[in-house]
Amino acid sequence: MQTLLLIYLFAVVCWARIDSNQENIETLMDNVVVLRVPYDHGIVSNVPLTCGQAYINKPIFWKKNGVELTPPLEGNQVTVVVTEMDGGNYSCHLGPDKEYLNHTVILVQLDPDNRTVILEKKSPEEGHIHCSAPNYKGSFHCTWKRTKHRSHAPVLLVRAERYLESIPCELDADGSGVHCQDAACPYKEEQYRISLTVYIHSYARLEAYTKSFYLREIVRPAVLPNLRISQGKNFSWDYPDSWEKPSTFFGLHFEIKAVPYGHSCHSGEFIMFNRTEHTSYEINFKPKKYVFCVRAQDKHTRGPWSQWSQCTVNKHEVRC
Repeated sequence: MQTLLLIYLFAVVCWARIDSNQENIETLMDNVVVLRVPYDHGIVSNVPLTCGQAYINKPIFWKKNGVELTPPLEGNQVTVVVTEMDGGNYSCHLGPDKEYLNHTVILVQLDPDNRTVILEKKSPEEGHIHCSAPNYKGSFHCTWKRTKHRSHAPVLLVRAERYLESIPCELDADGSGVHCQDAACPYKEEQYRISLTVYIHSYARLEAYTKSFYLREIVRPAVLPNLRISQGKNFSWDYPDSWEKPSTFFGLHFEIKAVPYGHSCHSGEFIMFNRTEHTSYEINFKPKKYVFCVRAQDKHTRGPWSQWSQCTVNKHEVRC
């Protein structure tokens, strides 16, 4: 009786382990499955694979990363053993000639995924992904930077959505950013955030990076064009061509400062500092050598500031 009880308990434990393992396997996209494992050494997982319904009762042979397995792995439906993060590309082949039929890539993701090593963190506030938009027409661009030792890690998939509605995106040629186009009307109040997830892998290691934001949080006006001076003291500029119209609805306000000659607009030392909603400003100080700086921000949402536009004044010589 004791022996039967032990056998029963062993069967229950094995069934629970297999069932739990199945819950940690997800099909991310065609031919790609993700195995989620805890960050522990010695973790061994069983992953079921199938070559395809069309190949039942066929002589099927399997390879891992193009190399035949030892001992050989045969059959249309098989189970492979993944130790820790040792996934790979498992391909199935037909008969003695080893004709390629199908494949499944097994990628391994740490769960919980709190040990990221592929992308650099831009800042504690911003995280790993930086997103920006020039206006409210729905187009935005997100970028990321790989760490030194993972510089060639490819992007596997990018998903963007707003309240379960998919947003189309196109990956940059170098794989370090993505352009997306949301169909939302620029006059419409944003009720739901945009969610962007970037799946990137280094060998069999998969990491998922997510960024969530309202468009109004990332809209950054372009550099102010046509900065000019008249009568030696009146500066003026225009709204960016890319900014929304009418400007009465999508209003900007401007930050203005003059810094000592030879300093950059980012300098904390300044001769004059002010803000205005007008596209012109008259200086009223005496220095003949200085740098005039101006930048813009959406006056309603108070999102990111534009880059500085500047004029360098050296007595009667002005460069804008």
